[in-house]
Amino acid sequence: MNKNLLAIALVATLSACGSESGSGNGGSAAADSGSDLKMIELVTTQDGSPLKIDAKMFDTPAAKEFITTGKNPYIGVEAEIQAGKKKFNLYSCVACHGGHGEGAVAPGLQGPNFKYAKNATNKGMFETIWHGTNGGMGAKGFGLMQADPPDGLKPDEVLKVIAWIRSNSTITGNE
Repeated sequence: MNKNLLAIALVATLSACGSESGSGNGGSAAADSGSDLKMIELVTTQDGSPLKIDAKMFDTPAAKEFITTGKNPYIGVEAEIQAGKKKFNLYSCVACHGGHGEGAVAPGLQGPNFKYAKNATNKGMFETIWHGTNGGMGAKGFGLMQADPPDGLKPDEVLKVIAWIRSNSTITGNE
């Protein structure tokens, strides 16, 4: 009987250990749903240094999918494309990048030739929009655009802007 109790205690201990693995703060962060997100590595466009964004900012299903896969689930979704167009206009992106992202005083965003080659992917374009460039575009990410009070695009909004940009191009960024 003692062997059975010992075996049950051992299984219970091992199960408890396994359920807590990955819940530390080293790169993977817990989402509001209580599950851990294995986040992709984001880097700045300026110098390739790590781009740290609190995992709690990825608070929608689409944002969670993006931060774990690098894929933008809004590509081709008309309602989200139209929401992205509104943000593109609201944040005056159109003034520099043109009415369809074709380029004006700033580079075109449609591709296939990008000023920053990484922008051919949605991960790369997200990094560029969020943290800005060396070429004059300021950061648009929430809290970076304006710190006090915090303002700027949230991850879900950046994904919608990217979906709108991609709707004007043959490149989806999810390739």
